[in-house]
Amino acid sequence: MDLDRALRISSAGMQSQSARLRVVAENLANRDSTGEAPGADPYRRKTVTFGRRMDRAAGAELVQVRRVGTDAAAFPQRHDPAHPAADERGYVKTPNVNSLIEMMDMREAQRSYNANLAVLETTRGMLTRTIEALR
Repeated sequence: MDLDRALRISSAGMQSQSARLRVVAENLANRDSTGEAPGADPYRRKTVTFGRRMDRAAGAELVQVRRVGTDAAAFPQRHDPAHPAADERGYVKTPNVNSLIEMMDMREAQRSYNANLAVLETTRGMLTRTIEALR
């Protein structure tokens, strides 16, 4: 049934965006996590890569999280000689997390989640009305 397929597709989209939101939350929570020893690397920003998979039962391609990787961008440095993780020049490596980018990712994930939720609710309403009409 096509309505069942729509439910599976929107559910997969919601699951993928939930995983993306978890990664964004982790990045934001660790945006100030520096290394513990002088010259040690701080928290490295995580990224989400989506992929598709064929659901033979539904007969449709569904989105899924293919991989949670790390951002290879360089670590910004700030001068803080009193910090325990400062190197011999007094610089501390800080995480490569940009709050503005994370907030944009969060908004995009939220909008995608809400769009999939709207499809789910509409499909469920159509199924309910169909069942009521058959009574």
